Amino acid sequence: MLDIIRKFFDFCGGDNRRKFLASIWLGVVLALFEALKIPAVACMVRALLPVSMGGKGGVTTQDILMSLGIMLVSIIGAGLIKAKSTMLQTEAGYDTCAKKRIEIAEHMRYLPMGYFNENSLGQITSVTTNVMENLENVATRVVMLVCQGLLTTALIIVMLAFFDWRIALVLLCGLLLFLLANHRLQNAAGKLAGRKMDADEKLVEKVLEYLQGMAEVKAYHLTGTKSGELNDAITANSKINTDMEMALVPRMTLQSFIAKLTGVAMVAFSCLFYVGGSMDALIAVVMVISAFIVYASLETAGNYSALLRVVDVSVDRAQEILDTPQMDLSGEKIAPDLLDISADGIAFSYDTRKIIDGVTLHIPEKTTTAIVGPSGGGKTTLVNLLARFWDVDEGAVTLGGRNVRDYDMDSLMEHFSFVFQNVYLFHDTIANNIRFGRPDAPMEEVIAAAKKACCNDFITALPNGYETVIGEGGASLSGGEKQRISIARAMIKDAPVIFLDEATANVDPENENELMQAIEALTQEKTVIMIAHRLKTVEHADQIIVVHQGKIVQCGTHGELMREDGIYKRFVGERREAASWKVNK
Repeated sequence: MLDIIRKFFDFCGGDNRRKFLASIWLGVVLALFEALKIPAVACMVRALLPVSMGGKGGVTTQDILMSLGIMLVSIIGAGLIKAKSTMLQTEAGYDTCAKKRIEIAEHMRYLPMGYFNENSLGQITSVTTNVMENLENVATRVVMLVCQGLLTTALIIVMLAFFDWRIALVLLCGLLLFLLANHRLQNAAGKLAGRKMDADEKLVEKVLEYLQGMAEVKAYHLTGTKSGELNDAITANSKINTDMEMALVPRMTLQSFIAKLTGVAMVAFSCLFYVGGSMDALIAVVMVISAFIVYASLETAGNYSALLRVVDVSVDRAQEILDTPQMDLSGEKIAPDLLDISADGIAFSYDTRKIIDGVTLHIPEKTTTAIVGPSGGGKTTLVNLLARFWDVDEGAVTLGGRNVRDYDMDSLMEHFSFVFQNVYLFHDTIANNIRFGRPDAPMEEVIAAAKKACCNDFITALPNGYETVIGEGGASLSGGEKQRISIARAMIKDAPVIFLDEATANVDPENENELMQAIEALTQEKTVIMIAHRLKTVEHADQIIVVHQGKIVQCGTHGELMREDGIYKRFVGERREAASWKVNK
């Protein structure tokens, strides 16, 4: 239990850890104020008891005022301390999770792209939503109530020792039995907490998959299949939650029984000692009242401690992302004189499968290089290595004669712009999506970039023009419109090196001419590296690189490669044959 609490505080770190610790110590002060109810009652009991039983034999105004004054101090002090303690807990909990979400987002910026292939979107989404919500809401309350409950009980044991060490010993034995039962509870929760988190991640993954693939689900009549997978995830999530309740409730009941039994034992021994003459009536009454306070504190700590294992696993899941090694970020800010790109004997593998094997190439500044080849040959991986989305396993990639690892990541990315086949637009205004690469760009430059990218006309036709908020992922726009906004985004960044990954692959014919004009405007006086399957985007390149099975098998201009009997010539023949197909009327 203590290890979990310590881990949670270490996870919070810095100022928030101090707030939590301050809240715990305020909990001790709160326990002191709550304990003042005992002397307040004792004052009246002493006044009511006859002299023969150690009392005063009558209640005076002074006794009433004394008791009332102590009770008021207890109530007011406890209220003020509890308010301050709760505020510290709330501030620390929400601030911790807000900072951790930002820290996770910043950390993921510099993870290799391979991480996002190995880890599902559902897992990452679950960590940044469900897990963080557990920590900011559940963990804060659980850790504080458990700590305060145990500290209050320990404080009462110390106070009771001054009245009668025998009753303090009874309470101490009860606390030890309670902690033994709690240990069994923690073990049971630990066996199920990981399964619960896995089920939560699987549920998020299946919900996202179902919603994002809704068009395909309907088009291919997969509604029953996919909804069945989602229902299975929901059922599995429901089952693990039920299993946790069934496993933990009996152990929580045992804890509660021990806490109540401890109170009963305190009352019984107090009465026994009083009857035996070894305890005054006043002390016996104080012990009986203390028994009820102890019972409430222990039961509160026990009921919430069952969730400590969920807190433990939640911290581990969040820390797992933060502990994932980033790419080497120890480079420096470099402004190279030339912007040529070279690869010298580079190799790269996914696990044990080699994808790029000993590739050497040179891309001169302000030239266009087209990368072609059969599907699965390594084209996209090669481009990702040149852009340092991944680090090579062997060899080196250089920009301007300097190894890309010599650059810090932000400095390197300042030189690159990307237009991907699958464009992602954010749930924001069109203007903000365009200025994504340069957030401080004035509106005049946004409009100028949009005009060059041939998207000003359709933007101005929208209800709110450039201030129109588009759906997440750009769902409210066509493929060609999204591509042109992506090109405008790259234009406004104005980076000297442009990567085009199948930028025209999914564009409808009526938008193709405008998109080609936009690409031509984007790539003027730039170093261009493109992956393309369309002949018209390839044949005018300064050099064409043919990639097959992770190696460069051909390199040259369109004319040079057409004189060779190889993959490229067959590629051109297939494209020309496909272009000559006609539909007979």
